[in-house]
Amino acid sequence: MRSLLSDNFDPEDNFTFERLLRQRGFTRIAGTDEAGRGPLAGPVVAASVILPPNDNPALFCDSKQTTALQRSELRDYLERIGAEIGVGIVSSRTIDKINILQASLLAMKESLADLSRAGSEPDFVLVDGNQKLLITTPQETLVKGDARSASIGAASIVAKITRDAIMAEYERRYPGYNFAANKGYPTKEHRLAIRAHGPCPVHRYSFKGVKEFVQETDKPR
Repeated sequence: MRSLLSDNFDPEDNFTFERLLRQRGFTRIAGTDEAGRGPLAGPVVAASVILPPNDNPALFCDSKQTTALQRSELRDYLERIGAEIGVGIVSSRTIDKINILQASLLAMKESLADLSRAGSEPDFVLVDGNQKLLITTPQETLVKGDARSASIGAASIVAKITRDAIMAEYERRYPGYNFAANKGYPTKEHRLAIRAHGPCPVHRYSFKGVKEFVQETDKPR
């Protein structure tokens, strides 16, 4: 199949790619995206979403362009319309071992596997970014796909909500870093907390801003 990028793309229609794929015979098109590449703490989380063919795709866009309330409402809407959802979570320790790019790709692959385990195996995958996944299912990468594909946009919203909930739980387990507010991102407050208290078990020890403060006793055995 020639690249979808060689087809005409309507910037006002974020269902263009899904529609083109349906015209080519694909019926179970999943969009996949991740959240949490930049933080100093917590996992990277990915989601994969198969949208129903006859819904309003314009509702779904890049999660970074939505508020927490809007994301919650959109997540509820996905459930009401029967969207099929898979989630993949890769821990900070695995990020340290294989690097954040590989961890992000692994999380997306695991979110697709989660779809398959639930009996929702896609026949085509739209992947946010420019890195293909190690999967046998046909796929297409889309740079800034969360703004160009409704399926990827929906996945970005699910991934963001899931990761934010994890970071809120980490705030209860590891107080002092304000994870509920900063979500592990390198805010000034967060960086000062690491300097004052040292990293906690969910920090990414290989990341600049954390590794300088890791003690031998902090490292996993």
